Amino acid sequence: MQRSAALTSRAQNSAGPKKFNMKSFLKLIRSINPHYWELAVGLGLGLVATAGQLLVPTLAKSLINQLGHAINNTMVVTILILFIGSALVSAVSGAALGIFGEDVVAKLREKLWAKLLVLPVTYFDTTKSGETTSRLVNDSTQVKDLLANSVPQMVTSLFQLVGALALMLMMDWRMTAIMFAVVPLFILIFMPVATQSRKIAFARQDNLAAFSSEASDVLGAVRLVKSSNAEALEGQTGQQRIHRLYKLGIKEAVYDAIAQPITTTLMMGMIVGVLAYGASRVATGSMNMGTLFAFLMYLTQLIGPFATLGQFFSATAKASGSTARINELLNEPEEARQGTPLTDISGETLAMQNVNFAYEADTPVLKNVSFTAAPGQVIAFAGPSGGGKSTIISLLERFYTPDSGRIMIGGQNIADVDVAAWREKIGLVGQDATIMAGTIRYNLTYGAKQTYTDEQLWQVLDMAYAKDFVQAMPAGLDTEVGERGVKVSGGQRQRLAIARAFLRDPQLLILDEATASLDAESEMMVQKALNKLMYGRTTIVIAHRLSTIVNADRIYFIENGTVTGSGTHQALVASHPVYRQYVQDQFGQVA
Repeated sequence: MQRSAALTSRAQNSAGPKKFNMKSFLKLIRSINPHYWELAVGLGLGLVATAGQLLVPTLAKSLINQLGHAINNTMVVTILILFIGSALVSAVSGAALGIFGEDVVAKLREKLWAKLLVLPVTYFDTTKSGETTSRLVNDSTQVKDLLANSVPQMVTSLFQLVGALALMLMMDWRMTAIMFAVVPLFILIFMPVATQSRKIAFARQDNLAAFSSEASDVLGAVRLVKSSNAEALEGQTGQQRIHRLYKLGIKEAVYDAIAQPITTTLMMGMIVGVLAYGASRVATGSMNMGTLFAFLMYLTQLIGPFATLGQFFSATAKASGSTARINELLNEPEEARQGTPLTDISGETLAMQNVNFAYEADTPVLKNVSFTAAPGQVIAFAGPSGGGKSTIISLLERFYTPDSGRIMIGGQNIADVDVAAWREKIGLVGQDATIMAGTIRYNLTYGAKQTYTDEQLWQVLDMAYAKDFVQAMPAGLDTEVGERGVKVSGGQRQRLAIARAFLRDPQLLILDEATASLDAESEMMVQKALNKLMYGRTTIVIAHRLSTIVNADRIYFIENGTVTGSGTHQALVASHPVYRQYVQDQFGQVA
């Protein structure tokens, strides 16, 4: 029920564009505790540079009025110092803001990455990895751009706008009034464009995340694509996504293109109006040439702020969606990890008691399942595919929590023990034998808290019958296995997984279809290694091939999420018709 609610909540939260929420944005920024002093330095220096630029037209006014008379060399030097000094201060300001922005994006990504690693498996069941990656990379960049670029530029632009207006009013209020009479018209025309631009930006971010997710899925399964001759299908699907992004990109480009000419046209209109009105004032002697020249310089300075304020609306639109999605991710419930410390469980009995579980409401997967595994016993699960066998393993690993019932180790409910401590006691060898990109050494010691010598690594490889093929590799333990272990065969991956389990020395061993997809020779080698690994350990086995579990201490037969029979192999053959049929199908006769 909670899983369905979480999925519904995510769907509702991601539907449609959202207005920029400054409170949420500031809360997000405060949560990462950035170096505010870098922002203050960058913003302060930006205001200083802007102030210097505002003084130039006023000084130039006096200089122009002195033409034909003795030139004030001090004023010329002062203007040059203001020009050069403002440029240098502006460069330092930009560097400080750039450093601040990188600090923000790094801390935000660290926070998101740390959050992702403690989310429960249920989150990843309902969220594509590409969308999650987009939150981590693209959305964090949008937040950084708003805070480190757009906001400081908006502040300095407002300062420049207000400062220029004040200085122009002091020079000539009539000329200033004519200039700024067009501002309400500018707002009236530009705001609808900005609103629509915000909606398009949000939709583009949404589609970009979806496209990134699909591309990641397809490229990650490129062997399946090629073996299925699905290049044309995936090409068509990708083109549809790209075309949707293309259409949204065109809309965004059109609205951005509209905004720029509107700003430029209005500014040019003001310049023409000022020139015409100023020229008539100069002709009548009510204004001097220096004042007209200063007004034109201020007009030039105002073009940038108006354009920046327009771009600020677009930046807030992009950041609004990014902030909402990041906060949505950060608000996801985390995996319950803290609990009672756990030490030695080798002498404890593992028991599942009346467990019920469903991935989705009203679709039960396990119904009143119970089993007991005494210390050192081998307990096996058999039955048709989809019966719930692998779900039992997921519950034992605490990837999911039972909807009702308990899983006990000794006298403790595993739901109450520390997750990390519990998983340290478990060695899992699955059908896929997942291998990480990296070296053999990296994969053997993956997640280990202690350091191992080469001698120890070769020893476990030898125990897993993997030493020979690793020694034959170009760099031995330091050989790269490629993404998802593509440079090693299925049997080799299984034996590396077994070697890793030997290194962990688990007290509870879980084998999930560990030999299901292997050829006969690889299966023989892997089974020999598994027999070594199983010795003296409590072992839970899931297998379709009954030959691997005929010697189990107890076999539980599961159909449609229910245990329909249990006992030794011989007992089930005698008492369970479906199990007996399984044996006949696989062995050709009742074994």
